[in-house]
Amino acid sequence: MKNTGQLSRRQILGAAGFLGLAALTGCGGGGEGGDAADLAKKQKGAMKDYRAGGRFKAAQPLTFSVLHNDNPGYPLREGWLFWKELTRRTGVTLDATSVPLSDYEKKRSLLIGAGDAPLLIPKTYPGAETAFVSSGAILPVSEYVHLMPHFQAKVKKWRLQPEIDSLRQSDGRYYLLPGLHEKVKQSYSLAFRTDVLDRHGLTLPTTWDEVYETFKALKEEYPDRYPLSDRWSTNTPFPVGALSQYLGQAYGVRAGWSYLNTGWDAEAGRFVFTGATDAYRQVVEYLHRLVSEELMDPESFTQTDDEAVRKLLSEKSFAISANPQELVQNYRYNLGKQVEGATIEMIPVPIGPAGPVVMGGSRLENGLMISAKALERDDFVALMQFVDWLWYSDAGQEFTKWGVENTTYTRSGPGAYELRPGISLMGSDPDAPKDLQKDFGFYNGVFSYGGSWALVSSSFGPDEKKFQDAMITREQLPVDPPHPLRAEEQEQATLWDTPLKDHVTRNTLQFALGKRPLSEWDDYVQELRAKNMDRFIDLHNQAHERFREDNA
Repeated sequence: MKNTGQLSRRQILGAAGFLGLAALTGCGGGGEGGDAADLAKKQKGAMKDYRAGGRFKAAQPLTFSVLHNDNPGYPLREGWLFWKELTRRTGVTLDATSVPLSDYEKKRSLLIGAGDAPLLIPKTYPGAETAFVSSGAILPVSEYVHLMPHFQAKVKKWRLQPEIDSLRQSDGRYYLLPGLHEKVKQSYSLAFRTDVLDRHGLTLPTTWDEVYETFKALKEEYPDRYPLSDRWSTNTPFPVGALSQYLGQAYGVRAGWSYLNTGWDAEAGRFVFTGATDAYRQVVEYLHRLVSEELMDPESFTQTDDEAVRKLLSEKSFAISANPQELVQNYRYNLGKQVEGATIEMIPVPIGPAGPVVMGGSRLENGLMISAKALERDDFVALMQFVDWLWYSDAGQEFTKWGVENTTYTRSGPGAYELRPGISLMGSDPDAPKDLQKDFGFYNGVFSYGGSWALVSSSFGPDEKKFQDAMITREQLPVDPPHPLRAEEQEQATLWDTPLKDHVTRNTLQFALGKRPLSEWDDYVQELRAKNMDRFIDLHNQAHERFREDNA
């Protein structure tokens, strides 16, 4: 395996059916070799009777290259059981180019630009593929999903076509195979020191108004401390990226990690500029209120994760953003060692003005691009079958997540998996000598993501099960409709997009910290207009109208 660094996980994607004539006949777009005659010449190693519910086994040994996002939590090892068992089951050997998580996006772009990218390019978030479309460096996967029966079946069964359509580019095709979820899976929310709340007769809040009141009560009890000192502000362009994301959801707007300059106004039937909306202003005002009343540590916007966690463990704060893994492995485990009687719990995302909702499109996860070079190979059909089985079949997803039955896990019933003694997963057994991710290579985000709710929830501990059971009952907001830009429009939009986003990010921070008064909000919006906000949004609305008319 090549080692150019390390990468995180790769959550490979699966595009779904834009299945018109191209899907039925196998026609590619514009002479790219996707028609049935050309595919007949690309059958090396392919299965003749491959279908949904079936297993993939190459007719002869094959090797495919893959970009591997190397996660420092479980760095890549050549001796993982995953590699050996994958080859035994499928006849395919993966040649991994390993890139560090911290350098992944930059390295991916460099490799694609130089024409040196591996065949399989995972860990790509929807929208990131757009930069590579005009060069012809990546495959228009929508033209070939007829070779992927598991992918097609899940898109149809889980009614994911609107989300898939949102990936289409101006040519009507999509270039990313996204991770597919049967149900929405939320990952982040606030965690509170419940022993401290109990001590002062406070209950866990369920709305953002109650969060504010809880923080106020804690501040009265501990005037020399900040109730909330948060994390996830470094290694991201957006300060308090997790908090802003799930706070924005409560107002029905994308913020923080999920921020996009374009936002769909379903009532108006048009796109609007997210950072200038009333909903976004309310998110900023809420953050400002917490900071100005000393309910939130202002260092939350700049400090490292370790610094934020140390404040929690030293009782300088009593709340912090969390996900289920961090809650159990980090906060609860270390609090238990340092603070006698400490307890901590993660709450369902507090409800705000938008009601009990989750953002639309959240059933798609980051996914996979395929190099256009794959189409030149005589084993192209087998490659598409392999991708379909590994990332989209029930059997492939079970394998990448849990490993080998009776070796890494046992099955106690449908959807019930138990790790073998001596094996731990994300801290499930701190004394176990082996770890499913580190020592065996399973549950690797490069390969394991998405799937049926039974599979996704099979690894939930009690905390996450309680959290997810509350979240899956919430309504999903409308998915943004397709608004693909033409190549020349995309070039212009890109020139406007980054300066606009940078201005939003910078001023969000200034408003939240009180370094710029909220009375200057209108001035801020005018500054966005001076940076071509209106022309940027007009471009996207024109693209939406054009796509709607062309596909009526």
